[in-house]
Amino acid sequence: MITFTYNNYNNNQFVIPGPPVAGKFPAVKLKPSVLQFLLDRHSRFSIKTAASSSFVGPGSVGSSEPLSTVKKKKGKRIAGIDQDELVDPKLLADPDSCFCEFQGLQLHHKICDSESETHDLSHDETATDSSKRLEKLKFPMILLHGFGASLFSWNPVMKRLAKVAGSRVLSFDRPAFGLTSRVDNPSQYAPTGDIKDTKPLNPYSMAFSVLATLYFIDFLGADKAILVGHSAGCLVAAQTYFQAPERVAAMILVAPAIIAPSTSHKKVKANDKQDSSNSDNPKNPFFNLLSIVSKFSRFIAQTVIRLFKGMASMVDSLYKKALSAFLRSPIAVMLVRMVIDKFGVAGIKNAWYDASQVTDSVLESYTRPLRTKGWDRALVEFTAEMLAGSVPELNPPLPEKLKEISCPVLIVTGDSDRLVPSWNSVKLSQAIPGSHLEVIKKCGHIPHEEKPEEFVRIVDNFLTSVFGRTESQPLPAAV
Repeated sequence: MITFTYNNYNNNQFVIPGPPVAGKFPAVKLKPSVLQFLLDRHSRFSIKTAASSSFVGPGSVGSSEPLSTVKKKKGKRIAGIDQDELVDPKLLADPDSCFCEFQGLQLHHKICDSESETHDLSHDETATDSSKRLEKLKFPMILLHGFGASLFSWNPVMKRLAKVAGSRVLSFDRPAFGLTSRVDNPSQYAPTGDIKDTKPLNPYSMAFSVLATLYFIDFLGADKAILVGHSAGCLVAAQTYFQAPERVAAMILVAPAIIAPSTSHKKVKANDKQDSSNSDNPKNPFFNLLSIVSKFSRFIAQTVIRLFKGMASMVDSLYKKALSAFLRSPIAVMLVRMVIDKFGVAGIKNAWYDASQVTDSVLESYTRPLRTKGWDRALVEFTAEMLAGSVPELNPPLPEKLKEISCPVLIVTGDSDRLVPSWNSVKLSQAIPGSHLEVIKKCGHIPHEEKPEEFVRIVDNFLTSVFGRTESQPLPAAV
């Protein structure tokens, strides 16, 4: 039991005993609304007043006055969250939350084990049917959330996935999201440990997310893992595959925010025999001259194209530097706070086909990170790195490399996705050889939250088809 002592009514301060320092227990001050949030979430907290030694139950001060009625100064609120009362992410964690250090950051993650979750799912029809024919997989699952989300997005399906897969399932908060610790100055960030790279790696970069994903594969003691990405998390999954394909057993891409390549048309080769005798005939000087002029024209054209490409690259570099400088300015932080305040909750509801399913509990999960210190600056840094980052792009670009994916791939999308249209997933499935496509009806951008039972059933079928559990119906290949 942790006891909060309320001892200064006029200044609206609560104090709790902190860790011992030099034999003393320094006090940690909390404002009433922060304390109320902790009391609502954790039953192990209680309060006592400075003038009384009697303990009072959660949610009240003294013997009669509710905590919510304590007079306090009204602060700036973003999406309903008081920005004058930001706290350390660990204070907002769930009882089953875990933190581990990776290159100086505290990564927030959760792990579900299939064996420990059996009793929780004994009444789940999908899980019960699967348990009768389950053959334990050799590979764990790693869940990668999308932009603006966190590992809480996987809560509706995490235990079910552990059950149907028969293996451990891990989800983690990527830097800048959820409850993973923030970095104030990523450009000056110096990771801890044995880092051989001469250039510091921005913790908000895609490369860092890829390394974190590979770290968690090692963390689980596995050679390979099944990567499950949602929206922008699919980019992390794909980049991880291209970074280390031998570590990826399969990929499940949910509402993938990966731009599908445009339909390529096969080039019709000219008839090699057509006019070959005329163009190469030394007795025909006209055609020889025409051939020389043609080659020279092509040379000039290619030189001009290279020149313009160089100019475009220079302009693009200057543009990225200017954009990066702007995004890291105080004005950008103010704009991000304004956008989140005005459109954050509306954006969450827009991601669902049926917005009535977006309960207060769902909104609380999405807005909880707004209570953490430095969330706004981290989001700005992440956006700056994403739009104008220094990490080199894949060569060739990602859409052109999709055809090189050889591991099993499942693509799941909602037919009413307003953020990443389902037709993009259709084209994506056509670009990835041997991939499977499933479209869930009356579903938006977050199938694993809006249609968790159907989503788990589709994943179960896919795992059965790929890893040889023949009792389920195999999925048809995408066409």
